[in-house]
Amino acid sequence: MAHDKILLVTGGSRGIGAAVVERAAIDGYRICINYQRNRAAAEAVQARVAACGGEAMIHAADVADEAAVVAMFAAIDQRFGPLTHLVNNAAVLETQMRVADMDAARLQRVLACNVIGSFLCCREAIRRMSIRHGGAGGVIVNVSSAAARLGSAGEYVDYAASKGAIDTLTTGLAKEVGPEGIRVNAVRPAFIETAMHASGGEPGRVARIAPQLPMGRGGQPAEVAATIVWLLSEAASYVCGAHVDMAGGL
Repeated sequence: MAHDKILLVTGGSRGIGAAVVERAAIDGYRICINYQRNRAAAEAVQARVAACGGEAMIHAADVADEAAVVAMFAAIDQRFGPLTHLVNNAAVLETQMRVADMDAARLQRVLACNVIGSFLCCREAIRRMSIRHGGAGGVIVNVSSAAARLGSAGEYVDYAASKGAIDTLTTGLAKEVGPEGIRVNAVRPAFIETAMHASGGEPGRVARIAPQLPMGRGGQPAEVAATIVWLLSEAASYVCGAHVDMAGGL
């Protein structure tokens, strides 16, 4: 592994992504905080990194846009050097809806960001990390969801299906690039206290579901971030192709 730890966190301006940025900064990563629209939120996370002595850049890019992804990686190359660590966290969630009512435009939005975006970021990361491409190795952590196992019936089967694709990407890519010095793993959180639930039309979803969970409560972004940063670290040096469930026991 390269001495410099250079990390990209997609969707790093809020929720789990922001928590990963703040935790990784303490561990000495130089970080690119990717965001799509909310520059002020990204700048606020960047300021928190600076306050703890870390270094971060912010970069606006829609991960579903191939040219934007290529430009973002080029910007990281110029500022920090080739990427060594990637957290594929950016994702969108549409309003709760049954499959019978979904249109193609909704499906295209969800799959473009959640699936194509993750593939594109993995591709650019591999071109920099892989020993086959002259790199020194690296680590990719994909943020999936327990929805991939549970299905999210009556709410967002499309989102769940997109995360099922992330699970398969993780399994296949771990086998493909493991021999090239890249570890690929996934976390599968669910029922985490973030603003994403408001995007689905139910800000209080976690509170509603919490009594049904074996642990009796929702999770916090910092709890997921701790696991992600562990997977990024040398402490997880023999973990590859794993899917870590973080859904309160469900």
